[in-house]
Amino acid sequence: MQAGLDWTTQVRRGVLELCVLGLIQQRPAYGYELVSQLSGWETLAINEGTLYPLLRRLQKEGLVEASWQESDAGPMRKYYRLTPSGTQWLERMQLEWRQLAASVTEVLEGKG
Repeated sequence: MQAGLDWTTQVRRGVLELCVLGLIQQRPAYGYELVSQLSGWETLAINEGTLYPLLRRLQKEGLVEASWQESDAGPMRKYYRLTPSGTQWLERMQLEWRQLAASVTEVLEGKG
């Protein structure tokens, strides 16, 4: 059963970037907010220890930018937003995801 868990972990890592960028595209968000949003889908639920390294990498790659903003409910928050490069990358990822998902569905349903 361990092999199945490893496979699931790898698949989740692969789509996590797509989902995080998709959420940030909808509106700028801070880290804990992203964790909370993703927890709405059990299979996408992550913790901050997984999210923040991903956000740092996306920022280093120029796909997101971050800025500190005041909060009504406590300390300042670091909000992430897509850069123009991030928007282009997300569009490409979405297209590839749709093509991949359609192909896998066809294979599993015995079509093609």
